[in-house]
Parts: sequence; C-alpha cells; structure tokens
Amino acid sequence: MLQLDTTIISETVATVAAPVADAPTSLSVWDLTLRGGFIMIPLAILSLISIYILVERMIVLHRAAKEDDTFMQQIRHYILDGEIESARNLCRRSGTPYARLIDKGISRMGRPMNDVLVAIENTGNLEVSKLEKGLAWLATTASGAPMIGFLGTVMGMVQAFYSIASASNTANIAVLADGIYAALVTTVAGLVVGIIALFAYNYLTARINGVMNKLEAKTMEFMDLLNEPAL
Repeated sequence: MLQLDTTIISETVATVAAPVADAPTSLSVWDLTLRGGFIMIPLAILSLISIYILVERMIVLHRAAKEDDTFMQQIRHYILDGEIESARNLCRRSGTPYARLIDKGISRMGRPMNDVLVAIENTGNLEVSKLEKGLAWLATTASGAPMIGFLGTVMGMVQAFYSIASASNTANIAVLADGIYAALVTTVAGLVVGIIALFAYNYLTARINGVMNKLEAKTMEFMDLLNEPAL
C-alpha cells in the first residue's frame, strides 16, 4: 500500500513539474530581433537615419534659434550713421538665418520698400527650406515603417501556415504559436520606428515654427527701422 502511494505521489509530482520544466523562457530584445528576419534590416536602417536626422536638425535649429539681443541695436546704429558696410559685416559674422535676412534687406536699401520686403521674404523662404531638410524623410518613415513591419508580419504568417500545411501530421498549436509571435515581431519593430519618427517630425516642426516666428519679428523690426528716417 505504501509503495502504491509512493508511486502515485511520484507520478503526481512529475505531472505538476512537467509544465514547469517546459515553461517558456523569456526572450531578450536581441532574440526577438533575430526572429524578425530580413525585414528587420530596413527597419533598423530607417531607425538609424531617423535618429541621425533628429540629432543633426536639433543642433542646426539650436544654432538658428540663438539670438543676440544687441544685434538689431547695432544694425540700427550703423544704418542711421550711414555705415552700411559695417552693418553687412556684422550680419556676415553673425551667421544666423535672421542675420542673412537683414543682410539681404540692407543690400536692397535705396529701392522701393516693396522690393526690399520681397527680397527678404525670398531669402526667408530659402532659410526655412534649409531648416526643413530631412523632415520629408521623417514623415515618410513615420508612415512607411509600420507598413513595412506589417508586411513582414503577413509574410511570416504565410510562412507559418505553409509550414503547418506541409507537415499536417505533426502540426500542433505550439508550431502555429511560434510562427505567429515570430511574425508579429516585425509589426512591433515597425510601430516603434514609426512612433520615433513621428515624434521627431512633430518636435522639429515645432522648433522650425519658432525660428520662423523670430524671422518674421526681425523682418518687421528691420522694415520699421528703414521707415524711421522718413518719419
């Protein structure tokens, strides 16, 4: 009787312990990345390019937004004193977008005010275009990366079901689940890359709008300065 009870207990313990032994171990990010297949390569390239554009544009916009509180005061003194060349040299040394706008306006002094304003606006459009360099790539990545990830998932699902259909005698839920979670990795990666690109695009757009507001403010201040001697 004791031997029978011992046998029953041993079988019970083995039955309980078996699921524990077969319990799936956690996967690292690197393991999941490898399971994603070749689709992960373009997603990785897109993520690296997006991060590069974000960092590079942040540096450019930080320099563009840098403002010298005494700049317009010096320009005012130079123009009122007739030192046009000194004013232009100051603009060249500054090297900021608004300084280039003012330099273009100074170079058109003596012409009708409308011509001066048009020249400044054209230069402003060129400066904004330079600041927006790379934003089209971020916008494309934000919308395209999730689609690439979804494509990888669909391809993985097709492969998983094909494998099951090819080995129907040994097919089970574990094989199907393994193929599905491996296929879903690319969707997760695509969403992550797309979200990063989307937030980067919106952040840089907001920063560029701030620089544009400063350019408009400097333009109006300069035009008021040109009108001042005539008052």
